[in-house]
Amino acid sequence: MTRRICVVTGTRAEYGLLRWVIDQLKWSGEVSLQIIATGMHLSPEFGLTVRSIEDDGYEVDRKVEMLLSSDTSVGLAKSVGVGVMGFADAIHDLKPDLLLLLGDRFEILSAAIAAMMARVPIAHIHGGEATEGLIDESIRHSLTKMSHLHFVATEQYRRRVIQLGEQPSSVFNVGGLGVDAIRRVTRLGRSELEKSLGIRLLERNVLVTFHPVTLESHSAEAQMTELLAVLGQMNDTGIVFTMPNADTDGRVLIRQINEFCLSHSNAWAFVSLGQQRYFSCVDLVDIVIGNSSSGLTEVPSFRKPTINIGDRQKGRVKCSSVIDCSPDRVSISRAIQYARSLEFEAVLKSTVNPYGDGGASEAIVDILVRYSLEGLLKKRFYDL
Repeated sequence: MTRRICVVTGTRAEYGLLRWVIDQLKWSGEVSLQIIATGMHLSPEFGLTVRSIEDDGYEVDRKVEMLLSSDTSVGLAKSVGVGVMGFADAIHDLKPDLLLLLGDRFEILSAAIAAMMARVPIAHIHGGEATEGLIDESIRHSLTKMSHLHFVATEQYRRRVIQLGEQPSSVFNVGGLGVDAIRRVTRLGRSELEKSLGIRLLERNVLVTFHPVTLESHSAEAQMTELLAVLGQMNDTGIVFTMPNADTDGRVLIRQINEFCLSHSNAWAFVSLGQQRYFSCVDLVDIVIGNSSSGLTEVPSFRKPTINIGDRQKGRVKCSSVIDCSPDRVSISRAIQYARSLEFEAVLKSTVNPYGDGGASEAIVDILVRYSLEGLLKKRFYDL
């Protein structure tokens, strides 16, 4: 009987990482691929990005609606509950042999809870990472304990998953999926990108992605105010924003970005760039600014500076192209100046991405296809 592998995706960024795993599963000829789309993919407010999955030629087998129109902690908690109910039905209908999940978001937690109750084994990608400023930290480690196969991005993360009690034989260091995507996606040239986005880049340009820090109450708006104060002084620089995720206080940041763009002709905001345009932007801008994991895991492959603001990514493995700074205008301004210095230009030349140089997709699919599922549900805690 052909093994049924079900992939769950809830955001544009996560799908961008999963895309090439999905592609190889579809064409492997050895498994039956199932896809469940949920979360931001199904929301017009966040670009209805389920269409991107379908445009890439993949069939979405189930759509699990779960996002309430709220970014409060109460609303997100209720969304998790709605998601568990929706995934319970989807998993019951599809009857997968294995559920494949990536990351640390609340949508994925809902899927894992439903799969655990349905006694469906779970394979988890990008576990073992640390993000001390986020609720995602707790979700990620919870997913590790609910999962049976683990695909991690660095040796440090592999050790951490094992430290959580997972059997070493079930934890595989395959590298980062973002690096894989960079190798596979054809990037647009400057004129092609400008035409696609409907903008005209300047001589200097920055790409900005700033998400809420979900463990810091009422700080998202204040931190964005500090960042925008610095960006507002950069009249000679094109500023491309990608919008934040559907996290607590996310809508506050979206409002601030939209208001900034209305009063600054050199700034543009996009709900979803998609992977090709996002990587093309990274390739063409001078600096990537914000607190997205992409600045740490993908941007180093372009040897471009990342200005990493605040604690959202605190604990992740970082390389020399990442400049950490506090979420205040003085620190952010100094970091931008340093990123543009001749001294830092020399640092970039020797940058090596710690998340590998590709091959993660192939390694993951090979294991998913061949790893025995017999007895996988009964886990034994591994004591150090």
